[in-house]
Amino acid sequence: MSRLNMTVNGNVVELEVPESRFLSEVLREDLGLTGTKIGCNEAECGICTVLVNGTPVVSCSYPAFKAHGARVETIEGLSTDNSLHPLQQAFLDHGAVQCGICTSGMIMTSKALLDEKQATDEVPSETDIKIALKDTYCRCTGYQSVIHAIQQASGQDVSPYIPETVAAGKEIGKAQPNPDALAKIRGQAKFTDDYQFPGMLHARTLRAGVPHARICSIDTGAARALAGVHAVLTHEDVPGRNLHGIVDFDWPVLCGDKVRYSGDPVAIVAADSESIATRAVNLIRVDYEELPAVTDAMDAVRPGAPVLHEGRSEGNLLKHIKVKRGDVASGFAGADVIIDRTYRTPTTEHMFLEPECAIGVPAGYNPADFGGTCDPKAVRGEKALHDKTSIYVGSQIPYLDRDQTAAALGVEPGQVRVIATLMGGGFGGKEDIAGQIHVALLSEVSGRPVKMLYSRQESLLFHPKRHATVIRIRTGATRQGKLTAVEATLYGDGGAYASLSEKVLTRATTHASGPYDVPHVKVDCFAAYTNNAPCGAFRGFGVSQSCFAVESNMDILAEELGLDAVELRRMNTLDVGSVTATGQKMRESVGLNECIEKVDHDMRADAPGDDFQWTWQEQHRILAWGLAIGYKNTGLGGGAPDKSSAQVEVWVEPGTEVRAEVRTSSAEMGQGLPAVLAACAAEKLGIAVDRGTVLLGDTDYCPDGGPTTASRQTFVSGNAARHAAQAVVEQLVPFAAELLGCTSEDLTFAENMVSGGDKSVNLAEVIGRAKDAGTPTVADFEYWAPKTQPLGSGGDMHFAFGFCAQAVLCEIDTRTGEVQVRKVIAAHDVGRAINPLTLEGQIEGGIVMCIGYALSEHYIQEQARPWTSVMARYKMPGIKHTPKIISHIVEHATST
Repeated sequence: MSRLNMTVNGNVVELEVPESRFLSEVLREDLGLTGTKIGCNEAECGICTVLVNGTPVVSCSYPAFKAHGARVETIEGLSTDNSLHPLQQAFLDHGAVQCGICTSGMIMTSKALLDEKQATDEVPSETDIKIALKDTYCRCTGYQSVIHAIQQASGQDVSPYIPETVAAGKEIGKAQPNPDALAKIRGQAKFTDDYQFPGMLHARTLRAGVPHARICSIDTGAARALAGVHAVLTHEDVPGRNLHGIVDFDWPVLCGDKVRYSGDPVAIVAADSESIATRAVNLIRVDYEELPAVTDAMDAVRPGAPVLHEGRSEGNLLKHIKVKRGDVASGFAGADVIIDRTYRTPTTEHMFLEPECAIGVPAGYNPADFGGTCDPKAVRGEKALHDKTSIYVGSQIPYLDRDQTAAALGVEPGQVRVIATLMGGGFGGKEDIAGQIHVALLSEVSGRPVKMLYSRQESLLFHPKRHATVIRIRTGATRQGKLTAVEATLYGDGGAYASLSEKVLTRATTHASGPYDVPHVKVDCFAAYTNNAPCGAFRGFGVSQSCFAVESNMDILAEELGLDAVELRRMNTLDVGSVTATGQKMRESVGLNECIEKVDHDMRADAPGDDFQWTWQEQHRILAWGLAIGYKNTGLGGGAPDKSSAQVEVWVEPGTEVRAEVRTSSAEMGQGLPAVLAACAAEKLGIAVDRGTVLLGDTDYCPDGGPTTASRQTFVSGNAARHAAQAVVEQLVPFAAELLGCTSEDLTFAENMVSGGDKSVNLAEVIGRAKDAGTPTVADFEYWAPKTQPLGSGGDMHFAFGFCAQAVLCEIDTRTGEVQVRKVIAAHDVGRAINPLTLEGQIEGGIVMCIGYALSEHYIQEQARPWTSVMARYKMPGIKHTPKIISHIVEHATST
């Protein structure tokens, strides 16, 4: 132990700390300054950055003793209750806050840059900003909004995004920050790892470490005997169902007979500290009989391949998915040109910057038993004593987590409560179970709260990825460029367990002819089990893989035919009246051609005069434009019941201020759902968005919003919130009509007032009248999306689609082969833009993520063992890779 004296945010701090302690541990654990977040503990992601004597340091690897006598600044010290630092305000204005896990690191690094420039009366250039933040990652924003925010904070004239279409006097269509953004920029936002409970234990998992083996024996004796260990559990200690899964129950809670990939869990431990739990895990002895590993999807479905899941008549074939329209033989017979190519797409990693974390709290837990109280943000109302097993977790499907955990515990779902915490990114990667069941088991056995925080290395090892695919695609067309047929064969690597492979690869299959009206289509997809890491949901949900193959073939086809790539696409696009490969007729909301027009116009406007060229050379640099179009379903589709429930309540606080709250279990991971729900409810209630709050993901307080996946939540939960708010209005109508002496048909709810005829009354007075009469001012609504049909029925597989067109200007260095993206022009038909500011952030973030997908990102596995075992080995784009992004929001709204 050594004495540490330093000044933190202007306050003198003196404490004894071990010499091995890092500055982040002192700030977060000893001082409770959890605004500093941890993303890797490898000094790689930069989100833990704080300032020491004005210099940015990566606090997760900065020895605390080096801060002795220093001045330390964290995000909590940048603002007072009534004011924000210019950087914080600019991050709000420009929508540079999404999930928020990286925000404090971004802002603190930016502050050091601004302080440095202000000392010499300079303003930072865009290059200065990119150099300063080159080692600080953000997985959500795409960085352009961050650059603009820093420029604004330095006094440069950079106007925040102004939407192209805003309905005057309405909440829907306004560009406004997400309701939780203020807490995130101040360092007050709580993610799972930020919560502490008196008496809390720490957990670790023993992973298989081998890709395929039978378990001969498990010896936990030495681990159980270690001082400080409270629980060691194996498959024998699971009281209920020892399997979980979103679609198929094939993934063991704890493996007992066999392991099928290196990340399989074999045992879990809860102990007084992380270090003791780690020591205990290392003392567990497992005897394996190793088996041959299957590492490739095509090999997996060949006769004689080692079988992962015995007893399946299909062997390693998880699903054969088929799409057929017309007769491809006749379609190719009528083609003048046929392009036949095979494409491969890699396994990729979500790399959300918050590693998975879950906290289990046992039924009957009382913090007073351990000499403390709960964080008030960790409980709600009368539930403070945790009357049932409770799980704190950032999850995309809270109700399914609850049900799967209850099944493993052997109890009814109502005996488990899931409490959603803020999520530091998800992108589909937090749909499957991670630590939820494990912490519930450990907490019930130990009788104490248990936290399972995964290291970045463990997160990389075990959680599902994006599917690697092999896609052979044949595209036929006439000499005039009219498509006649598409035939494709896909192999998708689903990894060791089903997860969402069937659903993901169904989307890859149904979208494998692209957003084109093709009369003859045949697609076969083979989803396979392998001993690689499981694959599941990831932004794009299978469509990204097919889009790459389809659009690559379209470029080759245009070249073969001597046609302009834009014109070839334009003459074949889906439009109202067109029919998709699955037989669905497009009846409305098809803005694809408008997207193409906007992108084509901007792309050609870059050229001097009429001298547009797709490719040209400047010394050792080749510059080239590329263009692609795509579409993606909204909602679960395929006949799956698709509904969401929401509850809206209004009340009056002292001072006659009307407040409202929307409640649903839907998840927020930075995409801006709270702003959407607040706007949908506020507009119906006639109040401003800032009068409302949104409660998400608490299964005891929020009705079931279904999974946050398939781009469905704005549509289904937005509609649920809108209808619930309307139901509240209808409860208030009789009282408003009585006060105003008019009929209900004459009433208008707007701007915190209710008007009828030539009179108006404050909404608060109407609510007060209803309360006095004993009328509830809360309503629930269960919204069912339009019905869809299963694949193969020829009906509507989806109730809506989004469409896009993008053009990209790339620069290739002929000396090194390096590719840099200079500009992206994007146009997206989104239906209706509820909040253009957060929508813009989704477009920009998706673009930069896909630049990584195209150029650098690859989760590498060698013989089913991960080579990408640390963050530094995964090459995701940083701010230095950010191109100029020009976005167009196209609105072709649906009728529902």
